[in-house]
Amino acid sequence: MTIGEKIIASAAGVSKVYPGEIHTVKLDKMMTNDGTTHITLDMYHNELKNPRISDVEKLIFVIDHNFPADSSKTADAHRKMRDFAKKHDIVFYEGKGICHQLMIENHVNPGEIIIAADSHACTYGALGAFGTGVGCADFLYAMVTGTMWMMVPETIRFELTGKLRDGVYARDLMLTIIGDIGVGGCNYKIMEFAGEGLENLSLNDRLVLSNLAVEAGAKTALMEVDKKVLDYLEKRGRKPKALFKSDPDANYMAKHQYDLGKIEPVVARPDHIDDVVAAKNEIGTKIDQAFVGSCNNGRIEELRTVAKILKNKKVNPQVRFIISPASNEIFAQAMREGVIDVLNEAGAMIVNSNCSVCWGSCQGVLASGEVLISTGTRNFRGRAGHPDSKIYLASAATVAASAIRGEIMTEDDLK
Repeated sequence: MTIGEKIIASAAGVSKVYPGEIHTVKLDKMMTNDGTTHITLDMYHNELKNPRISDVEKLIFVIDHNFPADSSKTADAHRKMRDFAKKHDIVFYEGKGICHQLMIENHVNPGEIIIAADSHACTYGALGAFGTGVGCADFLYAMVTGTMWMMVPETIRFELTGKLRDGVYARDLMLTIIGDIGVGGCNYKIMEFAGEGLENLSLNDRLVLSNLAVEAGAKTALMEVDKKVLDYLEKRGRKPKALFKSDPDANYMAKHQYDLGKIEPVVARPDHIDDVVAAKNEIGTKIDQAFVGSCNNGRIEELRTVAKILKNKKVNPQVRFIISPASNEIFAQAMREGVIDVLNEAGAMIVNSNCSVCWGSCQGVLASGEVLISTGTRNFRGRAGHPDSKIYLASAATVAASAIRGEIMTEDDLK
C-alpha cells in the first residue's frame, strides 16, 4: 500500500484498502474556521434532533479569515463561534494566525486523519498526516460522530531529484507541477512526493508543496516523515501517532519525475493557477499591489527572503506592498530577527496574522482593473476584489522584486 492507503486502513480498522473502496474512518482532529463555522453551528442547533459533540478534545476552532471583523455581520458570526467554543470548552484561536499554520505549529502529528472546513488542509501532509477539506454538512456529521466516510483515492507519485538553484523556490516548483498537470490533474487523488530531491527540501518547502496540492484537485498530499519532521515535532513536545512508508510494490495511478535543478522562477497568470509561464516572460507587467502571506507562503523563510531583497531599497511609490505573517509566532520571530524593521523601513505595510489579501474580503481588496502579484493560494477571477482585477501568483522573491520595480520582476533580473 501507499502512505495514504495505510493511513486510511489504520483509521478504518482494517488490514488493507484498495482505491475505490469506501470506508468509515475514525478522525483524529477536526478544525473549522470563521469562513463557514457559523453555518455549521446553525445546522447543529436547528437541524439535529439530538445535538452532541463526539469528542470535544478533537475539535479546534480558529478565527482567521476575516479578523479583525470587517462588518457587524462578521462580528455576529465571530461571536456565535466564540460563545459555542467557550460553552463546550473547545480549543479556540482568535487573532493568533492562519488556521493551517496554527495546526502545523500546535496539533498535527504523522499518521493522523484530520479534516478541516477549509480546502488547504492538505498542508498537513508535510508532517505525514492525511489532511483534507470538507463542507459544512460533512463537518457537522464528523463533529457529532467522530467519523466520516471516505472513498480510498488513487495515488500519483512525484519523484523529485536534485536541488533547487539559488533564486528558485519551492513555490516555483509547485506552480510548475500544477502548470504541467492542470487544475484537474490530480482530481480526488493523493499526491505523494518522494525521492532524494525531497530530502533536500526544508520543512517549509514541503509545506508549500502539500498546501497547494488541492489546486491540482488532489484529495490530499503526503510525503514520508524524516528527521527534519521528527526534530520539529520533538521541539514542540509532540510525537507521531504512526509512521508509514509506501511499500516498494505499492500501486500508483501514475508517476512523474522532476529535476529540481531545472526549475526556474515562474508566475501563474490570471485567472487560472495552471496558466504557468516563466516569470521572465511577464517582466514589465505593471502592478498596483503586492502581497506576501497566506497559509502557503507566509512563514519566516519567506519573510527573510523578502527582507533580503528589500534591504536598503524602497517599495515603488505606486505599489501597495502588504505583508501578513502566517502566525503570531512567526510575526514575533521576524521582529526578534529584525526582519520587520527592514520591511517597514522599505515601505511595506505589515498587517496582523490572518488570511488577509489571499482571502480577498477584508484587507487589500482590489479595485477594477488593478493588478496584484501575490503569494496567495488562488488567482481566479474576483478572488481578491473586483471581478475585473487581475492576480498573478509567484514566489515571495518575485513578489518582493516586483514591489520594488512596480512591475513584474524576478529576483535575479532586479540585480
